Amino acid sequence: MDRLKPLFESYTGQELAQVQELPSSGSHRRYFRLSGGNVTLIGVIGTSLEENRAFITLSKHFREKGLHVPTVLAVSPDGYSYIQEDLGDKILFDMVSQGRESGIYSSYETELLRRTIEQLPRIQFLGGKGLDWSVCFPQEAFDARMIDFDLNYFKYCFLKATGIEFNEMQLQDDFEKFKKDLLEEDDETFLYRDFQARNVMIKDGEPWFIDYQGGRRGPIYYDVASFIWQARSRFPEDLKQDLIRIYLRALQQFRKVDEEQFRSRLRLFVLFRTLQVLGAYGFRGYFEKKPHFLASVPYALQNLRTLLQTPFTEYPYLNQILQELSVKPELNVIQEDHRLEVQVYSFAYKKGIPADTTGNGGGYVFDCRSVNNPGKYEYYRQFNGTDPEVIKFLEDDGEVTVFLDSVYKLVDAHVQRFIERKFTHLQVCFGCTGGQHRSVYCAEHVARHLADKFNIKVVLTHRELNTEKML
Repeated sequence: MDRLKPLFESYTGQELAQVQELPSSGSHRRYFRLSGGNVTLIGVIGTSLEENRAFITLSKHFREKGLHVPTVLAVSPDGYSYIQEDLGDKILFDMVSQGRESGIYSSYETELLRRTIEQLPRIQFLGGKGLDWSVCFPQEAFDARMIDFDLNYFKYCFLKATGIEFNEMQLQDDFEKFKKDLLEEDDETFLYRDFQARNVMIKDGEPWFIDYQGGRRGPIYYDVASFIWQARSRFPEDLKQDLIRIYLRALQQFRKVDEEQFRSRLRLFVLFRTLQVLGAYGFRGYFEKKPHFLASVPYALQNLRTLLQTPFTEYPYLNQILQELSVKPELNVIQEDHRLEVQVYSFAYKKGIPADTTGNGGGYVFDCRSVNNPGKYEYYRQFNGTDPEVIKFLEDDGEVTVFLDSVYKLVDAHVQRFIERKFTHLQVCFGCTGGQHRSVYCAEHVARHLADKFNIKVVLTHRELNTEKML
């Protein structure tokens, strides 16, 4: 933390007053929300100079192109730490959780997805224009070696683990043909590499993008396939087609579109990404013994079955193996989730405490009315506890932080004990006067805290705001 304090104070001229560590991404970088005076920024501590250099350089280049990415504000002399603009807490992944869980996306969720895919051609073409590709980490471009890595990932970490017998030489022959087809185009476009809902922030209703430091020069189809065919997203076919149409319409600003050719090429990359994802699920599930990754396999195989309705005749042996794999019964059973489910509520006391619908008698009810109330000021009545204005009011005041420190200790111990005893439900409720400010803030923070700390299901309901989401 000593690395970030001088950066924050030198850049802002304010004393660093509060530090909150945020959930980490897939890399070893650590993220912190830094607050002091009237300023809030994000601090990052990395372990790889090359990875930091890629993010910092790409961010500068993208901002110069007018793309929605965070501004890097200051970098430590050794290059291992930096501070950047704070985009808030609204992640697209969380904001479409209801659709992901049910397979039915609301008009609001659909609009967020449409706005996101609409921005992708701008990232690919404007982001690639004039970019020094040598800054990309760990490599400059999508190439044969990258494809080999991912196909072998599928073969050795998933296919072999399923017990399906196959001729490795015949499969490799098809892999070589597949690789050649994937590399048929060589455009100067930016391949995001991890273009998915967890890496999209929603700020003022618009998508902003993070975690692109693994990007490189590569084909446009890869990111389209990654976003629309993400296994657990469960996009219905009509939504997939709608998102493709939105993307193609935006793509026309940058190049002439041959829709038939585009869809033919995209189909190859959907297959490639599906194999890559299955390899990842196999490694995490079979080798690292993390069963929740194997729970995602049936969803990936559903994508594969849909793809195989039109056979890949150009890769006959691969097609044969995939047909056998896609209908293997034990791989297509959607496992029932027996994890503890914690239901977190915000509510208004004048409308009563939320009822327990599980038959388990409920759980905690915390009274937030001892915390200073922003709702007593006219200005804050238009906002709720998820808005930056209210968050700043509560955190600057400080009472809510002390309150939640006690809540975390109590609820953490309870959740841990319920997991050990294999209980299935716990309810945690936060009440305040109107169910709009303090209770919403507390419910949001406790729900995210529990979801990040424990392997459990968390359902967050803001009763008076009429919203619910899965974390």
